Amino acid sequence: MDQTRRPLLDEFPPVPREQWERVIHNDLKGESDSRRLLWRTEDGLTVRPYYRREDLENVSGLQLAPGEFPFTRGATASNSWTICQEIDATDLGSANRAARSALSGGADEIWFRSAIPKTAAEAETLFSGIDPSKAYFETPDAPALARILRAAGAPAAVRLNPAWSYDDAALLVQDALPGTRPAVIDGAGFHESGGTTVQELGFTLSAGIAYLDAMLERGINLNSACAAVSFSFAIGTGYFHQIAKLRAFRTLWARVVEAFGGPPEVAAAHLAVRTARWDKSIYDPHVNILRAATEAMSAAIGGCASLIVGAFDEAYRPSGDFSRRLARNTQLILKHEAGLDRVADPAGGSYFIEWLTDALASEAWKLMQRIESSGGFARAEESGAIHKQLAESRAHKEAEIAALRKIFVGVNRYPNLEERALDRREQIERHFFRGPEIFEEIRLRTERHAAAGGKTPVFLLAEMGDLKMRKARSSFAADFFGCAGFRIYREYFADAAALASAASAIGADAVVLCSSDSEYAFLANAAIQALKGTPLVIAGFPEDAIEQLREYGVAGFIHSRSNAAETLAAWQDRLGVRG
Repeated sequence: MDQTRRPLLDEFPPVPREQWERVIHNDLKGESDSRRLLWRTEDGLTVRPYYRREDLENVSGLQLAPGEFPFTRGATASNSWTICQEIDATDLGSANRAARSALSGGADEIWFRSAIPKTAAEAETLFSGIDPSKAYFETPDAPALARILRAAGAPAAVRLNPAWSYDDAALLVQDALPGTRPAVIDGAGFHESGGTTVQELGFTLSAGIAYLDAMLERGINLNSACAAVSFSFAIGTGYFHQIAKLRAFRTLWARVVEAFGGPPEVAAAHLAVRTARWDKSIYDPHVNILRAATEAMSAAIGGCASLIVGAFDEAYRPSGDFSRRLARNTQLILKHEAGLDRVADPAGGSYFIEWLTDALASEAWKLMQRIESSGGFARAEESGAIHKQLAESRAHKEAEIAALRKIFVGVNRYPNLEERALDRREQIERHFFRGPEIFEEIRLRTERHAAAGGKTPVFLLAEMGDLKMRKARSSFAADFFGCAGFRIYREYFADAAALASAASAIGADAVVLCSSDSEYAFLANAAIQALKGTPLVIAGFPEDAIEQLREYGVAGFIHSRSNAAETLAAWQDRLGVRG
């Protein structure tokens, strides 16, 4: 290995593990050791609070330069990427205007998602004032569209997922324009279906193997097949995991091409990346801008070849000029102001990211091997095995969201209590799942009920007793019930009589008692008697007094272990919220 590539590494002597443990122990004020900071990923990987050089003895990433096989650190020696703008307008004229605006506003490339010309004349309309080489389409009718575009003198790139038709893919690969990649392996769909990171990598890798097999069977040579394929990925939450995901896949694909006998120069995976739809919300939608920004950073640092940043409002309406401009400017800022294209693989050498890259690649390779040993990707899809695994992963994620262990700001934590989303929703074509929908549907149910003339439930948060605990639990309860769109009032009460008077005055449908565990039994008994039938909820779970509180008539408990989605839906049922 050329030691000049890392002249600083050996200047820092390794720090013994005991010394790290001692520092952590002191920082935690002696409460525990570093095991307190361990956490497990959705794929079952245990992430430690720190990593040392000795933890990476078998990791090759530290010995590579960007652009070197197996391309862990980047497909090329630079970190430039193509800024792609997605145009979802179906009308040819509208799509043309949006595309011209995007190209003049900094986009390098256009993906026409919905405006697919059916004749040469329509193609001429769509490409008026646009360089066709800067546009592409992705459609199951790719060969037919390619003929139409050639007839119109507009040879834009036409792409398809080879799994739709390997015969059509072979035709496109044979006729591919120089520098184009007509075959796109869909890895993004696994993410949008709720798959884990390892599943995304393993399933996409297996689909890539199926593509190479199919092309070789149809007489396409390996070099041409490799040069004509790209891989789509969705980049979601988990900043460092998403960086490592792209680095891991390049490593995996290079090893696959190597196993097929391909030379290193065709083994670099071309990664076409898009910010995920899975985590985008219809409530507090401007938070989607922040989500997309961090995802775009992960994509850029991870070494994507091209990047689409989705519009912040795409979850509930077709994107417009304003939202497309914000999405495009996110990338322009990352390039021209943050300078993320100036350093190749800035994450390289980070012990944590190098370890995570290697761990994800190792687990994904094992998954690919299981698929191949069972007959390959096509058989796994036809048998429903892949669908079953994705459904199981999605169900687990949804359970985490429902129980507030996975947070979407503005949806199941810190909701804007004054916000209404019912009127701004438009009918849009849907081909993907979204995690926030679990709570969005609960809140929309409340809105629909109110729009139909029903009463929005009113919850009074009664702060009593211990100052610190009542404030903390009142904040928790406001978040908890606010996520359902209920009207929330918060007030301190010195006694049960004042509480009952206030509840009557505002027409409270339920009262949430917010205090300390030791005070709940006394306070709840008095409050229930004064409220005369208005349900009382306890914010917390005082284990020593649960049975006693239930005997008093407490209607329920909300706490960190509650399944919030189920609890909120149950309260809607109880209070007659329809819709």
